[in-house]
Amino acid sequence: MKRAPDRSPFLLIDAGNSRIKWAVADAAGVRTHAGAASHDGVTDGAQVLADWSNLPAPASAWISNVAGEAVARRLDALIESRWPGLPRTVIRACPQQCGVTNSYTTPDALGSDRWAGMIGARAAFPGEPLLIATFGTATTLEALRADGTFVGGLIAPGWSLMMRSLGEHTAQLPVLDAGAARELTGVAGNDDAGAAERGPLFATDTKRSISAGCALAQAALIERAWTDLNDAWKVPVRLVVSGGAAAEVTTALKVPHTRHDALVLAGLALIATQS
Repeated sequence: MKRAPDRSPFLLIDAGNSRIKWAVADAAGVRTHAGAASHDGVTDGAQVLADWSNLPAPASAWISNVAGEAVARRLDALIESRWPGLPRTVIRACPQQCGVTNSYTTPDALGSDRWAGMIGARAAFPGEPLLIATFGTATTLEALRADGTFVGGLIAPGWSLMMRSLGEHTAQLPVLDAGAARELTGVAGNDDAGAAERGPLFATDTKRSISAGCALAQAALIERAWTDLNDAWKVPVRLVVSGGAAAEVTTALKVPHTRHDALVLAGLALIATQS
């Protein structure tokens, strides 16, 4: 008798440098549950396990981790505590997967979050040339041709890291984190792209000067990369933006863009379903 395929869902985990996000996807790759926690929350574990107590039992876990070994061990312990013996796969970039071709000189040196994010972006916008900008602890850009070829990218300090660096390496400037900066600007971290109104170009106090200056630096990088890519490829390139600081940076952007806040989880779902 032929055995029916396993239709149990997948547990997807995106462990980044700032926080950990997770989702459950069904056999078709459709995400049905989602959540997030800070690194402190994962270290404590109580709230994560409480959140996971309401999830359907997965068949396997698929993980992108760029946060290091300590986070990997803690996630393993939490998974084992909730679902003992659950098979799990920690993904790594490879030469080709899910329609994306990796042109990195050493393919597996590419961050797993960037790799999964490109797979998620290509699935969301098939057949389009893309510039993918992710605003996390670092700001990363990936240029993806319409045929799925990743031709290369850029990495820069993220918005929050820029602000913190100024305070830590100057004698008179304050250390400003993302939370404090958002209180000053009133821009929520989950605003839709373009929803927030742009404030005055020049600020009249130091903290707002830092916040606006770093946001404009991010926006200028993206605009320059997008313009150069359109000129080089001679076709319209869709700019896809994602990440925790997307609201702050997109407020300053002057070029068309599309927001997608679950690129890595979407890519993990596709990797899981095609594996």
